[in-house]
This record gives sequence, structure tokens and C-alpha cells, in this order.
Amino acid sequence: MSNKSLEKSLVEILGRTHVKTEPADIWSYGLDNSRRHALADFVVLPETTEQVRQIVALCNRFNSPLIARGKGTGTTGATVPITGGVILSTERMNKILRIAPNDRYMVVQPGVTNEEIQIAAAEHGFFWPPDPTSAAFCTVGGNLAYNSAGPRAVKYGTPRENTLGLEAVSGAGNIMRCGVYTTKGVVGYDLTRLLIGSEGTLAIITEATLKLTPLTESKSTIKAIYKTIDSAAQAVSKIMAQSTTPCSLEFMDKNALNMVRQYSKADLPEDAGAMLMIEVDGKTEHLQQMTKDIGQAAQNDGLELFTVAHDKTEVKALWETRKALSPSLRHVAAKKINEDVVVPVSNIPKLINGLEKISNAHQIPIVNFGHAGNGNIHVNLLVQEKDEAAYLCLDDVFKLVLSLNGSLSGEHGVGIDKLEFIASELDKEALAVMHLIKQAFDPKGILNPGKTIPAEK
Repeated sequence: MSNKSLEKSLVEILGRTHVKTEPADIWSYGLDNSRRHALADFVVLPETTEQVRQIVALCNRFNSPLIARGKGTGTTGATVPITGGVILSTERMNKILRIAPNDRYMVVQPGVTNEEIQIAAAEHGFFWPPDPTSAAFCTVGGNLAYNSAGPRAVKYGTPRENTLGLEAVSGAGNIMRCGVYTTKGVVGYDLTRLLIGSEGTLAIITEATLKLTPLTESKSTIKAIYKTIDSAAQAVSKIMAQSTTPCSLEFMDKNALNMVRQYSKADLPEDAGAMLMIEVDGKTEHLQQMTKDIGQAAQNDGLELFTVAHDKTEVKALWETRKALSPSLRHVAAKKINEDVVVPVSNIPKLINGLEKISNAHQIPIVNFGHAGNGNIHVNLLVQEKDEAAYLCLDDVFKLVLSLNGSLSGEHGVGIDKLEFIASELDKEALAVMHLIKQAFDPKGILNPGKTIPAEK
């Protein structure tokens, strides 16, 4: 059956205005923040779960790939239509359907942005813990597809810990509801956590029941400057080993600090080897003691400066420093390779020292920053071309991470970029079970093909 027949059927379901067919209209839907690009055959803009079901059924009938997409802020190419087919944009599925403050949950469609969720929840005295750097733009559907968490995950967890249930359409075209509306529930398999992080390869999420957390009374933001990367990494391990858990604990090495000086108003000493940005939150009367606890844990021979931000201006300047990192790196290396590896917190010093050795051995600058409280470090290889030298350097980075009992991705996902390395982390038995799961959810393999797990041999 031809594309014309598929187009006619899509228009019958959605109407002409909700089906894009011209290359000029489709072009922007074929890329994400990985800078990869491919052109889809069609872009569809459904508004309801039933419309999504009908689209999936059509794509099964026409054997057409179907790729769900939010705002395209991902960095691994997971929403790039490498096999053509249909892009399903969730931009019109952007409603907050229900807020239940007494039961601490919110029901939303996947096209709602993270920022919109936070604003709506705050009106009732709550927040949703996941807060990626792109929160103003990224959608909750994308957050769930990647299990993207952000800085607050160190205390409050990832989307998997903060989502109670889902409504989704499987690759077979079946509408399913999984999960609960309560904080407890063990009936059946946990399909909610399975779908979160699956990058749209098993089902298309059409509604999410999000677990809300009460807003805290007060927050303290701390800047800790260290002479060396190693002393800062050791401090992270000590901070996470004591009883006061920070709500965020961000790490920036010397190279990262050098990159952002021109984009930030924060006071950053020229000789700083690394910086930790730490936040603690809680009741106002406890905040001073909590800050003191963090300060004691942060002490070591390499600590040069430990200061608490005194006003909102200083806090804003610190967070601007952190958020300026990725944009500033784009100016330095057009082909930078951005990985988000994760290791046990106690192994952060070994990771950082090992990365420095790899950088020297390959003569490739590496800039490190990220969510140190989770052991989740964004490793940026500053290369002008993604050539064999860059590949060999990246291979050594991944080998180091796995030798430290780590994982190749903490929150960016696999997409296309990490696909060839996945077998290094997952054994063949685990991959075989994953292929069976994929087959059960998506018998014809139409959902986001070529992503997340390598093809069966």
C-alpha cells in the first residue's frame, strides 16, 4: 500500500490540519539536540488517546515506522526518524486533566511541559521532583520516555519514583492502563516503571498520573570551591555518606569553570580546580543545622571556599553558571560528544581521575560536570570531528565506567548514539528477555525502530 493511501487514512482520522505532508513543514520534526536529522514521511498531531490508537493501528496495517516526539530536547537521537515513517507529535496533547492535592497526584497529557506542571502544582503547595535543565521546554512525555531527572533526583528520585500510573497505547494498538493512584500497589507486574525510560519503543504514553511532593519552606544554596578535582570528588562521597541529604549536589571541574566564566555572573576564582553547588531544603528552623552538617562533610585539605548564597540574586547567578555549561561548550567544539555516565558515588574520585588520564592519553579535552549526588557525571569530549580518535577515546570512557560498576547512561537514554555499546553493559540473556518484551508490546516492530536496544542477531 502506498504513502498516498496512508496519508488519506491519517487525514480521515485527524483532519487535514493535523497531518503535515510537505517537507518544509516536516523538516523541524526530524531533529533533536543530538544534531542528527532525518526526514519523516508524515507528521501527525493527535489530541486524544483514541486518535493515537487509530494511528498505531494504521501504521501496523501499512507497516510504517511510528516515532513519538515531544519538543526534541533529547541528546541521543531517540526521536530522529532514521527509517522514515510517521512522527507522532504530542504538542496538541498538552492538557493538565486533573489535580488532586488531597491525594497528592496530578493527571496530565504527555505534551505538557515540565515548567507548566511545576507552576500548576505550586498553586496547590506542591511540585513534581524531576527538573531537567530544559524544564522550560521539555515535555513530561519526554521526561518519562528518557526517565530524565535533573538535579533534584539526589533527594527526590527520578520519574520512575514520582509517577504512579500511565495510560498508553502499545505497539499492537491496544489502550492499556497500568499503575495506581496510591503510593502503594503491588498487583501484577510493574509496567509503569517498564514503560518509563523505554524511549517510545514499547508504547506511546497518552496520560500520566504524577506523584506530587509538598513544597519545602526554605532552601539554602552553597558554593564550595576546591583546589583540585580529586578533593571535590572526595567531598561528594563524604557529603552523601552523612544524614543530611542535599536536594541537589552539582559538580563542575576546572575545564567546565573555565568555559562558563564569560557566560556567568557568579564569582569564580581563577585558580579553582573544581566547584560543588549544593542545595539543602526543609523547615526553616532546621536549615541552619542542615547547612552546618553539609559544611562539615565538605571539609578536606582541598577546600578553599565555602559560602552560602545570601539572596536570590546570588542563587540565580550560581544556577546560571550551571545552566550555561552546555550552550558554552557548543561554541568550543561543534561536534562535542556529550555522555551522561553514572557510577556509585564512592567511585566518583576514581572516575574523575580516570577521565583525566584518558583525556591526556588521547589528547582530547574532556569537560566534566553534572549531578554528583547521584554519581551522574556529564562527560563532554571536545572534538571537532566524530572520527576514529574520538570513538577510541569514548570507548575508553565507557570501559572505565563499567569497571567502576557504573552505567552508560543516567538520564539521557540510549537512542542511537549509545546503541553499539549497550552489549558491553547488558549480557545476552538480559538482551534476549528485552527482545521478547519488545515483541509482546510491539509485534511488528513499528515503534521507534533502531533505538534503545540492539537488533537481534
